[in-house]
Amino acid sequence: MKAAASYDSDQLLDAILKSLDDDKAEEVVKINLRGKSEMGDWMVIGSGRSTRQVSAMAEKLTEKLKNEYGIISKIEGKDIGDWVLIDTGDVIVHLFRPEVREFYQLEKMWTPGAQDDLAMDPTKAP
Repeated sequence: MKAAASYDSDQLLDAILKSLDDDKAEEVVKINLRGKSEMGDWMVIGSGRSTRQVSAMAEKLTEKLKNEYGIISKIEGKDIGDWVLIDTGDVIVHLFRPEVREFYQLEKMWTPGAQDDLAMDPTKAP
């Protein structure tokens, strides 16, 4: 297990992205939050095909972070598996079923130009 101070948020992001790729997460998006929010340096959003896959990806990721980085992540929604939030401190991870992700359109709140799209068409608001 690595010591808590032996990694930076970019290394943590890479480990998270690799874990999600290994678990066949779909449409993975990373959003740089530096200078935009105090909640963390990065946000990662990804989808699983089913509640079972979403929950399993979250479980595997939190175990990997615990074993390899000593990070005890805060996790919400794993038992239901529609939308799982994993807070590592530096990286916030959202895992969705596709229908739930489409409904909330979370990445549009953090992607440049998305607010302009909403201003032109308020029916696109989450």
